[in-house]
Amino acid sequence: MRSRKTKFIFVTGGVVSSLGKGMASASMAALLENRGLDLTLVKLDPYINVDPGTMSPFQHGEVYVTDDGAETDLDLGHYERFTNAKMSRLNNFTTGRVYHSVIQKERRGEYLGKTVQVIPHITDEIKANIRAAAEGREVVLVEVGGTVGDIESLPFLEAIRQMRYDVGAGNACYVHLTLLPYIAAAGEVKTKPTQHSVMKLREIGIQPDILICRTDRPEISQEMKDKIAMFCNVEPGNVFVSPDVASIYMLPMELHRQGLDERLSEIMNIWTRGARLERWEGIVEKAMRPSKGEVKIAIVGKYVDLKEAYKSLNESLLHGGIANDVKVTLKYVDSQEVEAQGAQALLSDCHAVLVPGGFGVRGTEGKIAAVKYAREKKIPFFGICLGLQMAVIEYARHVLGLSQANSLEFDEKTPDPVVSLMESQQNVTDKGGTMRLGAYPCALKAGSLAQKLYGADLVSERHRHRFEVNNAYRNRLQEAGLVFSGVNTELNLVEMIELTDHPHFIGCQFHPEFQSKPWAAHPLFSGFIRAAQQQRDLRPA
Repeated sequence: MRSRKTKFIFVTGGVVSSLGKGMASASMAALLENRGLDLTLVKLDPYINVDPGTMSPFQHGEVYVTDDGAETDLDLGHYERFTNAKMSRLNNFTTGRVYHSVIQKERRGEYLGKTVQVIPHITDEIKANIRAAAEGREVVLVEVGGTVGDIESLPFLEAIRQMRYDVGAGNACYVHLTLLPYIAAAGEVKTKPTQHSVMKLREIGIQPDILICRTDRPEISQEMKDKIAMFCNVEPGNVFVSPDVASIYMLPMELHRQGLDERLSEIMNIWTRGARLERWEGIVEKAMRPSKGEVKIAIVGKYVDLKEAYKSLNESLLHGGIANDVKVTLKYVDSQEVEAQGAQALLSDCHAVLVPGGFGVRGTEGKIAAVKYAREKKIPFFGICLGLQMAVIEYARHVLGLSQANSLEFDEKTPDPVVSLMESQQNVTDKGGTMRLGAYPCALKAGSLAQKLYGADLVSERHRHRFEVNNAYRNRLQEAGLVFSGVNTELNLVEMIELTDHPHFIGCQFHPEFQSKPWAAHPLFSGFIRAAQQQRDLRPA
């Protein structure tokens, strides 16, 4: 029988940031899961924020939300998209959260008068958090954020160094991701940054078992791999390459081709079946060689220069393309430019329009203009979170005749606040972790487009917002033709809207992009892309 002793894989990064530790971790997890192992993943973030919920998208990118309402690092989105593991607040913690917990314990007197120090109290807290997430799992992949050599990461690195002694050498494996830069003037790939990065790790007592080297070269020679192995003190067969790939969904298969999953199993003495990658092969085939042409989707938002801000959204649209065997091209449209140039000038070449979530008044009039364009021109429209609110405001202004309708978030003096602060948010002053967060049920209206797309009467979706459709205007909006097709009956809150006199006009207050996978596209995204295909086919060639 297979041992239930938990195995730990610790993933670190060196040389530079943004190498793709999250993608490497998710890909390794995908391979091990496809070998029949029950696993989870943990992300350790070295910043002092308790969570990323209060951080700007310009600083941090997307805030990913779990079912239990945790605001987490965007890498947890990669983890859930690449595996069947369900993330929770146990799967992401920060320096701020660790210190906050330790300080609270000290104030309660739990340390019995001891001097509280980084070692052992902070490192013990880190290890306790890792063990809590690992409970009952066969394998846990732990990704340490930041770059080796950063001061901020040192407590995390010390904690994972200690864990090898805590769990036994055969139950822990260190994987280090580094960069192999190509110097064009010399015409060579250089290994020195990797050597120095490993040296920094070894200085604090961690000897990596496996190296994954990021490079923009399609391949590096065995001679170079042997050189890296010798100077970094790893076995020659334990140096792997992570090349640039045309689709992120190719990475698990590329690492499998090199034998990474097999090597991980050997190092940790895990008996598994062979990896079954037929599903991934099918995903890559449809992503790279779709047979039903191309659709162009406009994403009208204010973070259009930041692809990381819409990471889950972008991937979910591509999943919709995979489900429909069509290529999805995304056009990022700055909503402020829509205000300046008009919707027709910027959206007429697109087959569908999506207005995503966001916060703050900047660019909102451009989003409203984009909604109006899609509604009047019968272009498929999808509004998510703030996008639904923009659609309600647009409808109230231009159909119901409430010309100054707005959200209280943007205009506290509006005479018609068709979007207002939730009652539960009225007296909230803290910003971090206080929004409506996590999964809530949504009852779907019989015969609605929403019900047809889901194929269900009741669904559960993840939220992240403070403002909602104002119930005081619901009857008037309904009488004017706006359909409230999804409702949280317990809280009496609008969750979905749609129009019946439009080929595809739908909005949701929640974030469906947090539950889409490449092999199981979320029905709202697969339906939206299908509607874009139909719009494309209606246009003259």
